This record gives sequence, structure tokens and C-alpha cells, in this order.
Amino acid sequence: MRNWNFIMKILCVDDEPDFLETLRRGLLTSGYKNCIFVNKPLKAASLIQNGERFDIALLDITMEGLTGLDLLEIIKSESPATECIMLTAIDDLKTAVSAMRTGAFDYLTKPLQKEELINTLEKALERKKLYTITEIGKNSKSTSIENEDAFKEIITESEKMFRILREAELHATSSVPILITGESGTGKELLANAIHIASHRSKNMMIPVNMASITGTLFDSEFFGHTKGAYTGATSDRKGLLDQASTGTLFLDEIGTLSHDLQGKLLRVLQNGEYIKIGTNTPRKTMTRFIAATNENLEELIKNKLFRNDLYYRLKGGWLHLPPLRERKEDIPLLVHRFFKTITGDDESVPVESTSVMEKLTLYDYPGNIRELQSIIQSALNLSKGKPISEVHLPEEIQKIKKKKVAKSDENQIYVPLELIEKDYILNVYNGLSMNKTRAANVLGVGLNTLRRKLKAYGVS
Repeated sequence: MRNWNFIMKILCVDDEPDFLETLRRGLLTSGYKNCIFVNKPLKAASLIQNGERFDIALLDITMEGLTGLDLLEIIKSESPATECIMLTAIDDLKTAVSAMRTGAFDYLTKPLQKEELINTLEKALERKKLYTITEIGKNSKSTSIENEDAFKEIITESEKMFRILREAELHATSSVPILITGESGTGKELLANAIHIASHRSKNMMIPVNMASITGTLFDSEFFGHTKGAYTGATSDRKGLLDQASTGTLFLDEIGTLSHDLQGKLLRVLQNGEYIKIGTNTPRKTMTRFIAATNENLEELIKNKLFRNDLYYRLKGGWLHLPPLRERKEDIPLLVHRFFKTITGDDESVPVESTSVMEKLTLYDYPGNIRELQSIIQSALNLSKGKPISEVHLPEEIQKIKKKKVAKSDENQIYVPLELIEKDYILNVYNGLSMNKTRAANVLGVGLNTLRRKLKAYGVS
């Protein structure tokens, strides 16, 4: 058990003294000693309103005088950082979902199983720890990532992106499910892979699964596996994804496309970490870490009864939203260089004819995001046939973009790399002096060999 478990402060509220005593023994014998047990919800509300703060709250839903849902609202209003776990004698999905919408971390049904209680408590403590660390660094302008190697494939100078990466690095230290949202092409799988590499599971597999391809007949076999002879066509034993990734990570891409009935099967695995292999009757345990991703609005799908809200809250143990490329335009020159290097194998500066090429690339909004930018650079390099990229090699919608006039005081002004400004100036001087290298070198104040080397790099013989 982690050392920080012992110093976490836990509030337990239930109007049944016998249940509170059972809960007290279970927590104490599991190492949780800093606990306060209250059998009157009004007293618990008074503690919170008078400034008492807890890391975790275990709240019975059905109590006289003040319900657990009422107390949940008070706690979340006064102490948003407190993780609340709801306890209910009736497995009422509507009530449970209402609690989670209000901000509860999870809900458990009485009678409690000690193993399930401690497992849920540890997950809540993990998220609490992440929340605490994130809040401490939220206002920091630092762009440092401790595990730089894990996130090296994600290219950015955006403070918004660095904040997301710092949160992702913190989530990597836990095993709670993570939901990554964002438009198509923003790099959700790339981020999921970075989280896996930064985690203690990095030596094990991360298996990506396109949930849009999982049908009702495939789900059980794909996820749970089967034994030989379990059904017609099962000619040999098969390991399911939950077995293959039991000590690793499952990346559930396009989670919003999973059918409603299959969502229920996935939910049961997330709830208790158990599944039954086809052809057997014995429940199996999985320690799989789940990372889900979608470009759809899951809350809208929930309203239309196309996605289960209880599954949504289970998956959203950690939530990371990737911004579209149009909201991180300072990254476009960096990404252009990365794609040029990846496509050509050349680490030199990107060969563009003038600064206007990079400026127009930066001004475009990219509805297809990073994936679209990569395709544009690939196409431009193909069309230029080894020569510097000019505006005519860009898509028509980018060619039509007019230069943005921005006041000098505008903090959102688009800047281009210094090397492009230098290139533009050198070529203007060189061409203006009838391509006389000696005269151009004298005007520029550089050696003749230096000028020749630069012109060669620009594709000028």
C-alpha cells in the first residue's frame, strides 16, 4: 500500500451505527487510520461548512434529515477537491448516475465487499493525488516534462499543450481509466501511447482497438477469449484482449461507436476487473489499464440514449482534451519541419521559396488538424520535385489566404522563423544585384563562401 494512503483524511457518513462499525474495522485493518465516522448527516454538513476538509468522503445515499445526494452537493460546493464515493442499499442506476453527474467519483452497492471497497478507495486516492499535484502546478508557466522520452513524439511550444502533457504525465502514474477527446487528427492515439510509455506498464503491451469494428458477435471472443470447442469454429484456445493486455494498456479508439449492449459488457469489466472466458464458468481477473478516445460529443450521445452515462463516468477517471491545430498555431512551423524530416530524412531547414509560404501555412485553420497538415506537406514535396516549396504547391484554399494585418501590440500576431526572414532577405539582395555573388556578399557583409553555401541550401546554383 502506498505511503500517502496513511495520511489521507477520510470522512464516512451513514445513519446506521452497525454499518459504520463494520466500515471502521474494514478501513483500519486495511491501513486507513485517519478516518472520521459520523452517523448524523447534518453533523457532517456542519463540519464541511465550518471549514473541515477531507480527501475522500464515503456517503450513504439514503439517510434521514439530509440525503447523501444533498450532502454530496454541499461537499462539492465547499470542497470541490474532495473525492466522494456513494454507498447505496439499492442498485438504482438513475440515482447513481445523478450522483456522478453532481461530482461523485463512484458508487458502491451494499453489502460492501471489502476488496471492492479498498480497490475503489485506492482509485479515488490516486485521482485525488493527481488533482492535488495538478492544482499546485496549474498556474506554472513551466514547459518541463519529467519523462521527456515518453512524450518526445509530441511536438509543441504551446502552453496549452504543455499543460495537457503535464497532466497526462501525472495520470500515467496511476491506473485509473483515461478518456481522451478531441477532433479527428489531433493526435489522440499518439498521446495514449505516450501515457503508456510514461507508466509503470511501459515494458508491457499497449494494444489499440478500433471499437467501430467490434460487432456483437465479435466482442466476447475479442475481449474475453475462448476455449477450444466453446462454439462452432473455435478450433483452438484463444487469448482475449483482456488477457493479452492484463499488465499493459488497452487503447479503445472511437469508443463512441460501440453499440449500447456492448457498452454494458465493457462497463462490467471496468466496475470489478472481472470477465469470463467463453467456454468456462470461472471469473478471471484483469489488471488492464483502459485509455479511451473519441472525436464525438459523448454527452450529446448520452442525451440521445446512444451512450451509457455510467460507462462515460467510469471511463472519465482522467480526462484530457486535445485542442485543434487552429488553437495552437505556434506549433505549425515545428510540425512542418518534423514532417519534412520524416518524409525526406533530411534534418535541414524546410526548403520554401519565401516567407509567405510558411505564413500562409500558419494562417490556415486545418479542419483535418495535424493529419491534414502532414498530407499537405507530403503533397507539396511531391509537386515541388526537390525544388523549394512555393505557393503553387499548396492547396488552392491555402493559396487564396491573404496576409493578416495585425497591430504590433496584438499578442496573437503570427511570427515566422528567423531563418525564413534571413532567406527572403538574402534572395532579394542577390536577385536585386543581378545575381552577382561577389557584390551580394559585400552588401550582406558575409564571406563569398558563406553566401555560396546558403544559396546552395536554398536550391540556387
